[in-house]
Amino acid sequence: MRGEHGRVVLWEGHSIRGSDLPFLFDGRLPDLNLGTAAGTSCTPALQQRLEAVLGAQEGYDWVANGRFKGGHITRHYGRPEQGVEAVQMETSQRCYMDEATFEWLPERAERLQPVLRALLEAALQ
Repeated sequence: MRGEHGRVVLWEGHSIRGSDLPFLFDGRLPDLNLGTAAGTSCTPALQQRLEAVLGAQEGYDWVANGRFKGGHITRHYGRPEQGVEAVQMETSQRCYMDEATFEWLPERAERLQPVLRALLEAALQ
């Protein structure tokens, strides 16, 4: 893919219970947690585009390189100088489900989808 397009973006997306995990962190985890290994796994331009999307929306709180700076995949494969950029998006489960019952809440998921779509579109620019 890199040979064909000149660059590749690896999107590591997963979710975590964000409201109550005292064995991992104090307090409430932000809704959207962008990790770029402290800016080393992607270009500054990509991180700026993603942060612009997050900053423009009003429905979710977010942080870049907070508690989740990017896991093994992001740190291991992100080589922006070689045309391979990697970002992690850790989404709090409350954005699309009831964390207590694990019930899928379609209305929450539908509200989140445009933000995720905008982030992915920004990654493709």
